[in-house]
Amino acid sequence: MGTRARLTGILAGAALAGAALAASALLIAAPAASAAPAASAASAASGPSGVAARAAAVENAATGHLLWSRELDTERPMASITKVMTAFVVIKAGSLNREITVPSAVVAYVREHNASHAGLRPGDRLTAGQLLYALLLPSGADAAYALAEAYGPGLTAFIAKMNATAWLLGMSRTHFSNFDGLPYPTPYSTYSTPANLLTLGRAAMLLPAFRSVVDQRSYYLAAGSGHHAYLWKNLNPLLGHYPGAIGIKPGYTGAARQCLLFEATRNGYSVIGVTLDSPGTISTPNPFDATRVLNWAFGQR
Repeated sequence: MGTRARLTGILAGAALAGAALAASALLIAAPAASAAPAASAASAASGPSGVAARAAAVENAATGHLLWSRELDTERPMASITKVMTAFVVIKAGSLNREITVPSAVVAYVREHNASHAGLRPGDRLTAGQLLYALLLPSGADAAYALAEAYGPGLTAFIAKMNATAWLLGMSRTHFSNFDGLPYPTPYSTYSTPANLLTLGRAAMLLPAFRSVVDQRSYYLAAGSGHHAYLWKNLNPLLGHYPGAIGIKPGYTGAARQCLLFEATRNGYSVIGVTLDSPGTISTPNPFDATRVLNWAFGQR
C-alpha cells in the first residue's frame, strides 16, 4: 500500500478516535483558553493599510485583547502553521529527552508530497527535543512524521490528539487532517481561522520549550552517538529582519498561499498576529503583511 493510501485510511480512523481522546489525562493538562474575542467596527476601520492577506488578526499577547482583524472567523487552510499544534501536543506529553529513531518511511513520505524537510536520516536516533528544532525551523515534514508516529503512538492516534487538543483550547473552527499541514486528502481539509490560530499561538508561546525553539535563527546539532550532524535554518522571514520578532511559524501551500503566525515584542509590550492567504510563492516568503500589521499594532500604544 502506498503512502497516500495509507494516510487516507489513517485520516478516517483519526476522525473516529478524536472524541474518545478528548478526556485523556494528557489532553486535560492542556491550558484552557478564553473564547475568541469579537472584532469591533472601530478596529476594523482603523487597522493597518496595505495588508494584502485575505484573513489576518493581531492582539495583545499578554491579555488576548484583539487590536484588529480581517475575516476573524473565516476558515482557511493554514499550511505548516499546523506544526505549531504538532509541537504543542508533543511538549504537553512531556519526556522531551525521549530518544526517537527516525522511521525509514519518512523518505518516501517527503518525496511523495514534495514536502519541506529537515534532511533526517532513517535510523538516526534523536531526542524529541532535538526533533522540535527539525520540525519548527526548516518545517520538516519528516520530523513531524517521526514525532507523530512516536507520540500517537501511531499517526492515527496523534492526529486525533491534535483535534482533541484544539477542542480543549476552544478552537472550535479548526480541523487537522494530518500532522504537518500538507494538502491531503484535499487542499482544504486542514483549516483554522485567525481567531483560533491566535489562541493556539498564545498557548504555545506560554511553553518555554516551544518559545525557546521558535526564536532561534538556526540550530546546529553536532554528530553524536546514533545520529549524523544537522544544521537547520529557520524559515521565518521576520527573524533577524524585524526588530523584536521572536517567532512563530510560517507556512505555504498552493491553496493556503503564504501564511505566518508571528509574535514580536517592543519595550516590554508583545503582540501576536497571523496572516493567512498572503501573496507570494513557496520560494519567496512574504514578510510584508506581517510587518505592516506589527508596525500598526506597535503604533497604537
